[in-house]
Amino acid sequence: MKIAIVYATTEGQTRKIVRFCADHLIDAGDSVEVIHAVDARDLDLARFDGAIVAGSIHVMHYQKELAEFAKVQAGALAKLRTLFLSVSLTAASNDPEDRAGLADCVAEFSAKTGWTPGQVAHVAGAFMFSEYDFFRSWAMRWIAAQRGQRVSPNEDREYTDWQALAATLDAWRAG
Repeated sequence: MKIAIVYATTEGQTRKIVRFCADHLIDAGDSVEVIHAVDARDLDLARFDGAIVAGSIHVMHYQKELAEFAKVQAGALAKLRTLFLSVSLTAASNDPEDRAGLADCVAEFSAKTGWTPGQVAHVAGAFMFSEYDFFRSWAMRWIAAQRGQRVSPNEDREYTDWQALAATLDAWRAG
């Protein structure tokens, strides 16, 4: 398959996830083009057999440039096999309320953009203290404390389950 991967990232974990996806799909024999959402608004998606769109949730919303891409390309995306990778720390939770909140974020994104993904996968992100300013670092430590976790502002902590992500990609490819 020829696959477009379009993404937006805030601290860089989504970019890392997208690179993993590209490597995994290339190893499986696919042709992959990775494009940042800012550069993908005018992308000719008709050249592709499938598209993966990836972004992260911050304060219950995805990146503005990702929403703009999906809105502009909603019609073209609807003609492809698609996978939406929704990256968040909440994806590491098994709490039903947290999972419902993630579904609400995707539903709001779909309503706002007019694009309904063919498949959605929630991927756990990371605490990226090396990328946070003082206030975000404080807020992220507070969020972690509310969930009973102790995190150090001196170290990043990754929650992404790479094996589960690979399995998701393989299942999506098999379609």
